[in-house]
Amino acid sequence: MNDIIMVIVTVLGGLGIFLLGMKNLSEGLQAVAGHGLRSFMSFATTRRAAGVGTGIVSTILVQSSSVITVMLVSFVSSGFMTLQQAFNVIIGANIGTTATVWIVAFAPDPQILGLIGLGFGGLLYFFTRKERPHNLGFAMLGLGLVFLGMYFMSKGVMPIRQNPSMQQAFARMSASSFGGFALVALVAAIFTAAIQSSAASIAIGMTLASQQLITYEMAIAVLFGANVGTTMTAWLAAIGSTAAAKRTALSHTLSNLIGSVLFLPIGLYVLVPLGQVLFPGWNAVTETAKGPMLLGVMAPIAVTDTIFSVLRGLLFIPLAKPFVALVEKLIPQPEDEKPHLSVLKSGTISPIVACDLALIEVQFMRDSNIDLFACLRKVLTGEADEDTERHIIHREDVLDNVQREVTEYLGSVMKKRLPESVANRSRRLLRITDELESASDEAAQVIKVVRRLRREGQTMSEASKTLILKLHDGIEAFVNKVSPWIRSPRPVIDISALRVESHELHDFSRECRRTQLGRIGPDDSGSPLRVLGELDIINAYARVRAYYLNIAETLAGIK
Repeated sequence: MNDIIMVIVTVLGGLGIFLLGMKNLSEGLQAVAGHGLRSFMSFATTRRAAGVGTGIVSTILVQSSSVITVMLVSFVSSGFMTLQQAFNVIIGANIGTTATVWIVAFAPDPQILGLIGLGFGGLLYFFTRKERPHNLGFAMLGLGLVFLGMYFMSKGVMPIRQNPSMQQAFARMSASSFGGFALVALVAAIFTAAIQSSAASIAIGMTLASQQLITYEMAIAVLFGANVGTTMTAWLAAIGSTAAAKRTALSHTLSNLIGSVLFLPIGLYVLVPLGQVLFPGWNAVTETAKGPMLLGVMAPIAVTDTIFSVLRGLLFIPLAKPFVALVEKLIPQPEDEKPHLSVLKSGTISPIVACDLALIEVQFMRDSNIDLFACLRKVLTGEADEDTERHIIHREDVLDNVQREVTEYLGSVMKKRLPESVANRSRRLLRITDELESASDEAAQVIKVVRRLRREGQTMSEASKTLILKLHDGIEAFVNKVSPWIRSPRPVIDISALRVESHELHDFSRECRRTQLGRIGPDDSGSPLRVLGELDIINAYARVRAYYLNIAETLAGIK
């Protein structure tokens, strides 16, 4: 009984250390890659080879297909990528994630490697102030924990070999038949979904196989199940999100499930013998300090995992287009769906990448405001119809929702321990979203004034319309000048010149107010109500000018 308790405690402790290490390793590598990771993923064009290659390299860089998939969920949800582009990256990510298995397979002594990683990582993390070495140290600490977790898991199962009853329990499990092979894969899928790490499941399977506690066939079956269970992370990011996010998660799950089911018989009857042929010494027993072990079994498991992932990718690459069409039919897109930061519930994203994802929503707000002011001009000139006015009101409601979600999302990010640069960037994004949302409120306010004047039977005079359109054009040009800087990581802003331009617009808006007040007179019946509405419009534009000046000053580091 004591042996069983020690096995459970040691294995669970090792698993916890392994998962913590994978999390830290992934976050550290994301931080080292920085903004370049998201930029690199933008290469995932409609060309399938580019998308697959992007998925492979990105996953190797961050050592986590789950992180890449969660990013894709957000990218598709926000319109940064199409589902077709994301699916190409998913195919590549499934191949790239096999790099972790190769690391596990060919690590010499996990205990020594773990201590080396913790030692050098600790020196970089705790004793360097520069951000990149600091983040690299964090990644090395994570890698050290990964190896240390493997060591404890391996050590934890050793008492099983001296316990006859436990050995008999393992011996009763078999994957030599198709039914047994499928059952082991199912159990591995459920376990992987629970811990959200295919690498951990595969590492446990490799450890048990090297300790001769499970057969080689069972270890290969674990690979198949782990590839299905790992898709749970994408669903945790997509549940409660947009249809686009759910489509991305479904495409990941469905492709992995179909691939695993189709290749189950091939895995048992082709890949298992193939691995044994490629590595004839796989079953050679090696005497170690821990006792006799099958150290050679690691390599064929890693090779089999890679072959399986490549074969599955080759299956879906030519079928990507009809497969994506099927997923889109299974999850229809609601017409009135609002944007959503679908990664809000996920803790797998590093703060740097989280800011990049939030920036996508900020860019949506920026582009929406540009569209709103273009529509406003049509309203003022009388070219717009009722649909255009409804579009402005609806879009302002959408931006309210986006601002709330960005604020909540960045608020959750800022609760973590952040580098100063990331914390400052989060604050800048929060300030910009507030200013952009306020600007959209003014656009909606103009529509409300126009509708109010219409109900009161008031019509702007040609002179007033000409004056307000001139103000509109000046403010719209100012908006279009500031907006591109929101996307730029390091905008070069001549803030002095911009302030001069802003001051000129401010003076012009004041002149417009004086001019409009001067239009009230005995020869202009009913003009007070009209002038009041026109002044409201002028004041709305004046506030928009102030909001965008605040954005420019925020980007320049002044506010």
